[in-house]
Amino acid sequence: METTLNRKQMTGKVCLVTGATAGIGKVTATALAAMGADLTIVGRNKEKTENTLRQIKTETGNESIQYLLADFSDLAAVRKLAENFKEKHSKLDVLVNNAGAYFNSRKETSYDVEMTLLVNHLAPFLLTNLLLETIQKSEAGRIVNVSSNAHHKGTMDFDDLGFKKKYSGMAAYGRSKLANVLFSYELARRLGESNITVNALHPGVVTTDIWKTNFPIIGSVLKWVIGLFALSVEEGADNTIYLATSPEVEKVTGKYFVKRDDVLSSELSYDEDVARKLWEISEGITKVG
Repeated sequence: METTLNRKQMTGKVCLVTGATAGIGKVTATALAAMGADLTIVGRNKEKTENTLRQIKTETGNESIQYLLADFSDLAAVRKLAENFKEKHSKLDVLVNNAGAYFNSRKETSYDVEMTLLVNHLAPFLLTNLLLETIQKSEAGRIVNVSSNAHHKGTMDFDDLGFKKKYSGMAAYGRSKLANVLFSYELARRLGESNITVNALHPGVVTTDIWKTNFPIIGSVLKWVIGLFALSVEEGADNTIYLATSPEVEKVTGKYFVKRDDVLSSELSYDEDVARKLWEISEGITKVG
C-alpha cells in the first residue's frame, strides 16, 4: 500500500522513532521528516545513525532532525536516552517503539530474562514510561508499538521468562511480541480518557537482513525466498506511518492494526490478569513506576 504524504501534516509535531537506521524504522522516520516533523531518530551505532541522519535530511530537505544513541540491551542506556531527549524537548507528540531484534540462540542478560524480551519489550516499556509525562504535554500524543503476528504463537511463562529450560528463537520472539500487545492494551487502560493513544501493529512479513544475520549459512537464500512473497520495507512501514500521522485514528486507542485495519489479536493478549502481572514484573526489572 502506498502512503500519500502531506508535506505539512506533521509540522510542529515532535516525533521519536527507535530502530530508525534501517528497514521500516528508517522508512517511517523518513516519512515523518518529509511531513515536516521535528524528528529524533534513535540508533545503536554512531556512524550508521549519523549516515541515516544525513540521508533523511538530504532526501526530505528537513533540517529539524537530531539523533540519539542507545543500546536497548542496556537499560541504563535507555534511561540516558530518555534524559537526553527531555533535555532537548519539552513535549513529545509521537513515540514509535520500532526497535527490535531476533536471536537464533539464547543470550543471557543481567536482568534474569533473555535478550529478546529485554530488547523487544523491557527497553520500550522503560522508555515509554520515562517519556510519559513528556507525551502528556502534547495536545494529542500517540504511542505506536511495532509488534508482529508472531504474537499469536506467543506464551507467557512468568516462572521462566528467561527461557532457561528450553530456548527457541521463534518462541522467544513470539513471547516478546505478545508482550508488546499486552503492554499496549494495559497502558491504554491505565491512561483511560487521556490525551494519549496507544496502539500496536503488525507490519507484515517484510524483506529484511534478519535472515542473513541469524542464519549465516542459508540466510541469503532464505531472504531471497521470503522476498518472493514478502512486503517491501516501504509497504511494511505504511501501517506505522498511518498510526503515527493519520487523523482517522487520532482518538483510537488500545487496538491492534494490520494493513490499517484494527483486528483481533490473540486471545491471550486480552487477558487483563496476564497484562497486569507482566506490567508488575516489568516495573520490578526496569525499576520504573
